Amino acid sequence: MNLVDSSGWLEYLTDGKNAKFFAPVIENTDELIVSVINIYELYKKVIIEKDENAAIQVISLMQQAKVIDVTPSIAIQAAKFSHEFNLPMADSIIYTTARMYDSTVWTQDIDFKNLDGVKYYKKN
Repeated sequence: MNLVDSSGWLEYLTDGKNAKFFAPVIENTDELIVSVINIYELYKKVIIEKDENAAIQVISLMQQAKVIDVTPSIAIQAAKFSHEFNLPMADSIIYTTARMYDSTVWTQDIDFKNLDGVKYYKKN
């Protein structure tokens, strides 16, 4: 299973220079999970930069994968990872979601760079 961080989704959706790194993972929805935190981050970014209709379209695309809610066990483990790895709250929830679902995190966010279970691709 795989989880693409918000930075990867944005790169894919804007056809950025690293979009090809994320495309096969995002397009394989049978092996993809999405954290509700990713939905929040993408909706917010797209509604600010475009409009609500575009944001709804992005979220519809994301919901083709399996969406994972934040549970109490994810929240508790995320707090531990946040402390242990000095991760911001959203990143720690995303990372914990991936770990609890035995998934690889695909990202270009440097906060994840040296963590186990992460495929990091440097942002150009």
